[in-house]
Amino acid sequence: MKTNIFLAAACGALLALGPGCVSTPDGHHTPGMPLTRDTRTALYQRTTDQVAAATLVVLNRDGKLLVNNVVNNTFQAKVNERNVWVKVTKVDDKTTELTVQARGPMGGDIDLASQLDKEIAIQLVPTP
Repeated sequence: MKTNIFLAAACGALLALGPGCVSTPDGHHTPGMPLTRDTRTALYQRTTDQVAAATLVVLNRDGKLLVNNVVNNTFQAKVNERNVWVKVTKVDDKTTELTVQARGPMGGDIDLASQLDKEIAIQLVPTP
């Protein structure tokens, strides 16, 4: 009886902590640990086209751009052997939302998502 209870508890723990599916900003799903932090969101006082152009520059510089969907402004890239998804969304005429998601083989990589967000912000600053 105790063995059955132990097996049931162990199976429940594996199901709760095991890998699952994680949604990406472009609307797809990818396998991974759903409980890890992997997404960084920021608002910029720039147009959607400006933020999308800055995103392209940063992703091409830091890694390999895999998908550039100009219809809904989503990007997928491989940076430091991690999958990165970026979505650029128009909030209003002057504000754009940027969502950066980075996932590695062991789960989310919030540090890489934050780094890419900062690099995109720096790319948006006009040079004198």
